[in-house]
Amino acid sequence: MGVCPAAAARGVAGPKRLDGRILNRIVWKFRTGTAWRNMPQRYGSWATLHTRFRRSQLRGDPGRAHRRETLLLRH
Repeated sequence: MGVCPAAAARGVAGPKRLDGRILNRIVWKFRTGTAWRNMPQRYGSWATLHTRFRRSQLRGDPGRAHRRETLLLRH
């Protein structure tokens, strides 16, 4: 996914997608049932993870990330 041409003209980046590392950390959170604030420090800021997850959900198009998360949670 590239940057929207209109956004690029303004120098603004488009919405961030959930990359593999972020997605794996979010999947870990849901698999273990832990609270966002109790995420291991090695995963980085829990607030960043929560914000990225929330924004992907609010966009209404979690797409590949959501499908992958669903598959991982089934196993």
